[in-house]
Amino acid sequence: MINVLEYLENSAARFPDKTAVKDDAGECTYAELEIRARQIGTALTRYIKRTEPVMIFAPKSVQTLQAFMGTVYAGGFYVPVDPSFPAQRIRRIYEVLKPKAVITGQEYLAKLEEAGCEAPALIFGEIGTEVNEKALGSLRRQRLDTDPLYGIFTSGSTGVPKGVLVCHRSVIDFIDNFTELFGIDDTDAIGNQAPFDFDVSVKDIYSALKKGATLVIVPREFFMFPMKVMDMLEEGKVTTLIWAVSALCMLNRLHGLKYKAPDRIRRIMFSGEMMPVKQLNQWRGYYPDAMFVNLYGPTEITCNCTYYIIDREYSDTEKLPIGNAFPNEKVFLLDENNEEITVAGQSGELCVGGTALALGYLNNPEQTARVFVQNPLNDSYPELVYRTGDLAYYDGDGRLVFAGRKDFQIKHMGHRIELEEIDAALNSTCGIERACAFFDEDKNKIVAFYAGDAQRGEIIDDMKTKVPEFMVPNVFVQVEEMPLTKNGKLDRSLLKELYRGGKNGA
Repeated sequence: MINVLEYLENSAARFPDKTAVKDDAGECTYAELEIRARQIGTALTRYIKRTEPVMIFAPKSVQTLQAFMGTVYAGGFYVPVDPSFPAQRIRRIYEVLKPKAVITGQEYLAKLEEAGCEAPALIFGEIGTEVNEKALGSLRRQRLDTDPLYGIFTSGSTGVPKGVLVCHRSVIDFIDNFTELFGIDDTDAIGNQAPFDFDVSVKDIYSALKKGATLVIVPREFFMFPMKVMDMLEEGKVTTLIWAVSALCMLNRLHGLKYKAPDRIRRIMFSGEMMPVKQLNQWRGYYPDAMFVNLYGPTEITCNCTYYIIDREYSDTEKLPIGNAFPNEKVFLLDENNEEITVAGQSGELCVGGTALALGYLNNPEQTARVFVQNPLNDSYPELVYRTGDLAYYDGDGRLVFAGRKDFQIKHMGHRIELEEIDAALNSTCGIERACAFFDEDKNKIVAFYAGDAQRGEIIDDMKTKVPEFMVPNVFVQVEEMPLTKNGKLDRSLLKELYRGGKNGA
């Protein structure tokens, strides 16, 4: 297999009348998804050449998925961009991407104009129904498995978004292993939480397409009303959740599980940041027979590179391993001298090699060359690896344990400290629902924001039982809710802005 369209076409042949994807506004069958994708692909051949980008400027929906597949039929690669982004960020993405066409809804044209996007815009409901099989067939015969499939923009350290470009081969290699390992098949319904411009959704989309499962798209706005989420999961007969950690935590905090725990769910997988064990145990209380999986991996390595199927009870103070490598992925640790770490307990930078590596950053060769590098352990032949910037160590059972980011490492009172270790201690404290810490360099203070009813003195007393005194935060700020990014991660940048804006806590 060299093209993800084979997933769609095989499922359409096997299950033509089965619902492929549904959202709160509508649904389509596998046969309808295939034909609409061919129609969109035909329309796009007038605008793009093979391996050129199409910007999909719309929230996740049935129509958006049709546009993704249509772009692939036209020989291009798709890049989802959220219309809720500020105009300046949209413009920056547009300038890096330089798309030859944009697919969008009528209601988003004004935002495109505000952002200065000048590429031709195709409107969802106005794209015709012609299918030019000759043109699509010609493009298909030219395809390579190394052709780009999608681009996802992440934040850049220079302020310019980075477009991570992933090819067909990487997705096929990962999804084939992912669905096999976790037993996903055509009887499943996958409840999509992640936005389509967040790579967690890649697992939802392509697991469904490969196996002929149904993709149930839960609108982002539903997550502020957990009863709507739980009702949709139940009505959609959802069996599988592949969600961001913060989404699971928020749903639990807002009492979604107390309202309803849909009884068909049998897999709950999570990624994006450390799962507080207290939150995990509450979910496990509602789903004692479900498979729970901790997944790890940055966008640059196609979704995930390690996994750990939770196989025992964990106490609130323990850390969950991120586990071991997926098949056909090389995952290893390097110390500061680029020597491999193999002993338990020693922290090093996590590096990844194999087919899953992204092609690099779109129109950004300097940044690509900085992190996609020759494997320093191999001087015999070219072998690219991705340096994640994440730290990890092996536990006594040979499983990897996440130990923080290099750039989350601080030096305080003469000690090198990983902020994630402080986060883990805070999140295991009675009376704290969700918390995270950052370092105020100017005042040389560790600042902790938290949601919950715990009091400062209680937190300090508990923290002193878990970490050395030099790791206990100096400043505590209590908030109603922890702010999240649109991808469902804790928004540390916003917390810093709140703190610097005068909300300096106690």
